[in-house]
Amino acid sequence: MRFVIVAVALLSPMGGAAAQVLPSAVELNTYAGLHAAAARGDVADIEKRIAAGEDKEAVDARLRTPLHVAAFQKQHTAARALLRLGANANKQEIDRYDIITIASVANDPEMLKLAIEGGANARAITSVYDGTALIAAAHLGHAEVVRILIAAKAPLDHVNNLGWTALIESIVLGDGGKNHTDTLEALVKAGANLNLADRGGNTPLKLAEGRGYSEMMRILKAAGAK
Repeated sequence: MRFVIVAVALLSPMGGAAAQVLPSAVELNTYAGLHAAAARGDVADIEKRIAAGEDKEAVDARLRTPLHVAAFQKQHTAARALLRLGANANKQEIDRYDIITIASVANDPEMLKLAIEGGANARAITSVYDGTALIAAAHLGHAEVVRILIAAKAPLDHVNNLGWTALIESIVLGDGGKNHTDTLEALVKAGANLNLADRGGNTPLKLAEGRGYSEMMRILKAAGAK
């Protein structure tokens, strides 16, 4: 079976190479067993193979399990089946991404919800940036995903190894538009620390002021930011 791939480049916070590596066309066309079944969303084949004893935690060259592949390919029914049959919801692939962070980066609320229902930990530390799914979603302005993660008790004030929180990333890696502003507002309403500064001593308000993000500034000032 051949797969059609839509490539999406996600820049890292430092403007470098893609932070997540989706299965390539070559990988998808050479997958076998559960990886292939997950990639094409074949629930019946997943159930048959697991019942026959196939390893549901088998990994490819980048340590992606079938569940990771289902998450990357947005195969919701396949992911649900794998979770129901005992796949590890918190396993991380080679770049330290779990399915909850994969879904958050992909702006896939359905996958995110079923991941959480299947035991994925919204508090997990993921990625080479020692971040969280919430920080990744805030970086990209995925406001609905941010609200889901907040409800799942994701840590609001975790600081990654760049010295940034989700609130700071919504400003410094955003564009000041509606999506990032809605993200910031959700974090503010949830009780994120408004005055936790970056390594340069810049508070969220100072960062928003420096970029001229007037609506973000209004929200922060109204909430008591300094």
